[in-house]
Amino acid sequence: MSSSTQVSGTGVVAPPDSTGISIIVVGGGFGGLSCAIECKRKGHSVVVLERVPGLHIQGDVISFGPNAGRIIQRWGLHDKIWELCRHVDKLVLHNYLGEIVREQPLPLPLWGAWGYDGHRAEMHQVIYEYAVSLGIDVRFGYTVQEYYEDDAGSKAGVRVEAKGEVVSMEADLVVAADGVKSKARKYILGYDDKPRSSGYAVYRAWFNGQEQGVDTDPLTDYLTKGEDAFFGWIGRDVHFLASSAKGGKEISWVITRKNDFEVTDNWSFPGKMEDVLAVVDGWEPRCAATLAKAPSCIDWKLIIHDPLPTWISKSARVVLIGDAAHPFLPTSMQGGSQAIEDGVVLAVALQLAGKDNLPLAVQAWEKIRYLRVRESQLIGEDVRNRWHRCQPGDRGPMLDVPRPEWLFAFDAEVNAYEVFESVARDIRENGYNRPVLPPELAP
Repeated sequence: MSSSTQVSGTGVVAPPDSTGISIIVVGGGFGGLSCAIECKRKGHSVVVLERVPGLHIQGDVISFGPNAGRIIQRWGLHDKIWELCRHVDKLVLHNYLGEIVREQPLPLPLWGAWGYDGHRAEMHQVIYEYAVSLGIDVRFGYTVQEYYEDDAGSKAGVRVEAKGEVVSMEADLVVAADGVKSKARKYILGYDDKPRSSGYAVYRAWFNGQEQGVDTDPLTDYLTKGEDAFFGWIGRDVHFLASSAKGGKEISWVITRKNDFEVTDNWSFPGKMEDVLAVVDGWEPRCAATLAKAPSCIDWKLIIHDPLPTWISKSARVVLIGDAAHPFLPTSMQGGSQAIEDGVVLAVALQLAGKDNLPLAVQAWEKIRYLRVRESQLIGEDVRNRWHRCQPGDRGPMLDVPRPEWLFAFDAEVNAYEVFESVARDIRENGYNRPVLPPELAP
């Protein structure tokens, strides 16, 4: 297949179930739904299993870069999601004393695509409704207990508890998009991959600014001047970001600080405001005033995993995507975007390889994705380190959030059509090998 013919598949919706490939996606978050959408658009049959009993509002801010935005635009969802988002053209960054140290321009569109920052639940609702409009079967209240593959390596399945019964479901491929606690991680690796503390935690909140008096307090009305705003304070091993959306009506903030904690099965807890305010003791008064407006907040412990040696099972019939494969620090602002890219590339690889070559498709997908994901992850570590080590005299572009062309101008769908055949050929000729990180990308 020529390169021009391959790229011509970009954005084309294939006839329903035309590939004959059946897929179970475990997890109905952004990664799982995006994977299901792209699989449906590429002609695969797909069902989504979600543990929670129904769609519900939760979470706060999430960001999608232009690399994911161009996929969302291709789905025709720009207008619906854009109206939910924060609209700002710069990040105003201060040191902890309140001195402006950098005003970073944030132009959009960038490299031909939009980025989106808004409430996680509202944007998830739009993507969920789009998935349902395509005829995707999303089943709530299905808790996966076990992943498996048959002895012949021709099918994969899950054992799920639903409606008080335990049943088995099988497909050609099972995609685990159910987060860092996914049982598929142990199934694929053969051991428990224990998370560890990053040494940091985040207090985070989202609330109605008018109800909390943000617009009437001279220390906080900088967020409600009739338009959206995006402000930050950095230094003393802390960074604090505050922003507004919907014309300054809705407020969100996140503050990351050092926190040595013991990793348990839960890393999200109710935050205590007295502890939040203690973090900014001695900082510019606007910081404490803004934080104190939140009626409640979440204390979210940042756990980390070393890069997994593989994302795919021995028979290549069970795969990890999104946070199940590669969790991100929030300072990367790429966790959701890379999960969307995962699903797009997997759907293309399956389409091009065909049902009879499904393991080859999955192996090629991993090879296409692995290094790009790792490079994206490292951006989060870099931003955190520069902001947290900022000295009062530091100024200028050295404090910018990176927006590199290799990351934001990338079109995962186009690239998959372009490179799949050469990657697949290499695997056919030389065999499959697990990915290897070069020293500069190793943890």
